[in-house]
Amino acid sequence: MPERRPFVRLPTDVFPVNYGLCLKPDLKNFTFEGKLEAAVEVTQATNQIVMNCADIDIITASFVPGGGEGEEVNATGFNYQNEDEKVTLSFPSTLQKGSAILKIDFVGELNDKMKGFYRSKYASPSGEVCYAAVTQFEATDARRAFPCWDEPAIKATFDISLIVPKERVALSNMNVIDRKPHPQDNSLVEVRFATTPIMSTYLVAFVIGEYDFVEAQSSDGVLVRVYTPVGKSEQGNFALEVATKTLPFYKDYFNVPYPLPKIDLIAIADFAAGAMENWGLVTYRETALLIDPKNSCSSSRQWVALVVGHELAHQWFGNLVTMEWWTHLWLNEGFASWIEYLCVDHCFPEYDIWTQFVSADYTRALELDALDNSHPIEVNVGHPSEVDEIFDAISYSKGASVIRMLHDYIGDQDFREGMNAYLLKFQHKNASTEDLWESLEQASGKPIAAVMSSWTQQMGFPIIVVDQEQQGDDRIIKLSQKKFCASGPHSAEECPSWMVPISICSSDDPSCARHKVLLDGPDITITLSNVSPDQWVKINPGTIGFYRLQYSSSMLESLLPGIRDLSLPPVDRLGLQNDLFSLSRAGIISTVEVLKLMEAFINEPNYTVWSDLSCNLGVLSSLLSHTDFHEEIQQFIRDLFTPIGLKLGWDSNPGEGHLEALLRGLVLGKLGKAGHKATLEEARRRFKEHVDGKQVLSADLRSPVYLTVLKHGDSTTLDTMLKLHKQADMQEEKNRIERVLGAISAPDLIQKVLNFALSEDVRPQDTVSVIGGVAEGSKQGRKAAWKFVKDNWEELHNRYQGGFLISRLIKLSVDGFAIDKMAAEVKSFFESHHAPAAERTVQQCCENILLNAAWLKRDADDIHQFLLQRNAAPPV
Repeated sequence: MPERRPFVRLPTDVFPVNYGLCLKPDLKNFTFEGKLEAAVEVTQATNQIVMNCADIDIITASFVPGGGEGEEVNATGFNYQNEDEKVTLSFPSTLQKGSAILKIDFVGELNDKMKGFYRSKYASPSGEVCYAAVTQFEATDARRAFPCWDEPAIKATFDISLIVPKERVALSNMNVIDRKPHPQDNSLVEVRFATTPIMSTYLVAFVIGEYDFVEAQSSDGVLVRVYTPVGKSEQGNFALEVATKTLPFYKDYFNVPYPLPKIDLIAIADFAAGAMENWGLVTYRETALLIDPKNSCSSSRQWVALVVGHELAHQWFGNLVTMEWWTHLWLNEGFASWIEYLCVDHCFPEYDIWTQFVSADYTRALELDALDNSHPIEVNVGHPSEVDEIFDAISYSKGASVIRMLHDYIGDQDFREGMNAYLLKFQHKNASTEDLWESLEQASGKPIAAVMSSWTQQMGFPIIVVDQEQQGDDRIIKLSQKKFCASGPHSAEECPSWMVPISICSSDDPSCARHKVLLDGPDITITLSNVSPDQWVKINPGTIGFYRLQYSSSMLESLLPGIRDLSLPPVDRLGLQNDLFSLSRAGIISTVEVLKLMEAFINEPNYTVWSDLSCNLGVLSSLLSHTDFHEEIQQFIRDLFTPIGLKLGWDSNPGEGHLEALLRGLVLGKLGKAGHKATLEEARRRFKEHVDGKQVLSADLRSPVYLTVLKHGDSTTLDTMLKLHKQADMQEEKNRIERVLGAISAPDLIQKVLNFALSEDVRPQDTVSVIGGVAEGSKQGRKAAWKFVKDNWEELHNRYQGGFLISRLIKLSVDGFAIDKMAAEVKSFFESHHAPAAERTVQQCCENILLNAAWLKRDADDIHQFLLQRNAAPPV
């Protein structure tokens, strides 16, 4: 890691109590004027005030002591420390202790970097290009909109006014209390908002643009509005329904009412993240909020439900009680990433969302956290460029996974009691991770801090090695732990250990833990009475504990029939397969073992289990694209997915639900991509009818059909897809097409797709998924995408200015390589092209490339032999 920059928090001799802020954006010249009148408290006499400020020019600043009664003192100098995003205002005389008013007039720019106070480009219903002015302040960009004390612990109240064109919608955190014509210009209005509660700067927000909305009142009296692009208000109804159900659910869960009179959810055209939880005014990408009853697919609805659940949870956990510093970001994000599932499970029990959690978050976190270049959940952060780095799968997904494990360890009732105590104790204040542990410890009487610090303060997780023997009617289980490493067994002298909550079940009741124990040392022996020799025993039922398992071969043998006959619950079937897959990647077992296990899933009905299998086969397929037997693994995929494909067919049956729709899309896409003949022919036929307007494809079939025809398509197919992209009115459809374009295989067409990624037709935040799709589409695509990123580095880096999109871009474009020298090439490129927000990502990618190369060297021949023998044998 390069030298960390020296970093000092703001001095505490002057702090804000209230910000009176008036902003006047100019949507033609992309600038804004601002006036700040802040009520401040001077705690120690000083002749300077240090604040955060970035890309802002201060015109005048003055200080009026005694709450505004005293003699006004003008600042004599503004010293900007641009590197540290600070400004020091110097005064000719000493500012005495007590209350005062600080007045600052300033100007800034409405940038196009999707951070701070920025401009977002959209097309009006008539097709002309328009701009909205919107904000994204987390983590450290409020300072781009107004000079402020931009640290989460420096909370104040805000009185915000916006001077805007009178036909525009103007929104902020609170409700409008006054709207009057501007005295100097009758085309403008001045909109005043109610005073906010005491809050952190990163949660302040304003939006000025053209929007329609739908509204409803939640059962506990909160006015909820969903703002959509003009003419698309009906696309806000689904999110509105989720939000109005969710607010009372959280109020009840936390036993604390929602603290503001209203909440707005708004779709923003250019938006870097998925969404942002600004208090009372939550901003979203269009695809994370808008649902069209006809043109939205099932996975989009599920995504919207999760994101709405996530952001609304933050209104309590994050906004009402805020982390003291960014080191505790994980608590905010991990918690919201866990509870969003609880909320969706409440609103849509038919989604079976907790099983999906394991595939979407839990396994993803295990994979990243097994790397040497992972990091602990809690990271000491200083400089703003380091904060962006931790918005990753460790903060979100591992955070959510350890909270799920903790919730299970404590039990729901004590967990809720502890949460309530924590929220009441720290409301309108700031808290750290330890504060939450203390509240949960008091509620549960369990050693929460000791257990949890082993999971948050050290990186990685254990592999639990399991063996058993039968003694009469007793089953003796031996468990031991060591650190799990993606590169194989942990060999260093110092082996970290964890406090691991362990549950055990047996075949007489697979869904219920018959024994729970806390493994707090290197090993433990447990006696289970009344387990007959023919029963199996499984560790970690529900796949809740955050660890990998390595069973003795006899134990594993006894579990496999439970996959075939489905007596193991879906989440356990998934977990077993996922553990073995990761053990094979780490070289602890042979990949052939996993391929044999995968064949046992022949009767599998569950969407999420297939989804996880499919992901792992995708990884393997990508790995084997470096060999000359790539076609053999495609055959394996076709064989595995054909029976379920035949069973599902192409058209939905009456009474089918959400999960069947997801499964059909997954299976047809997998078969189509792997070149299954009948699937390819049917996809081409349906695609033609869709394009000719004879029979429009249902939203759930579009991705698999588009992918299939492109993967086996030519320049005409690509042109047709680009035409569909241009005609698409919904962002969801545009994104759907952007994500699959990379499946095309001819080199000149791959180049065309890459150029398209940077064109005006693709929104800046979506360029990443087009390039990522190319890298993942084929071996040629991988090389071309990496070259494209290198050739266009200046433009790409400038576009995302740090930020986590640059990390995502790097990961997507290089993670699939499997040759040692590529790791060296990636490393040296980033040594000469600095991307401070992505340093850790670059190291993780290089490590992944080396792991892939080692895996290929180790197992390629065995896999090849297995696939050849399998294809030679007559089918059973």
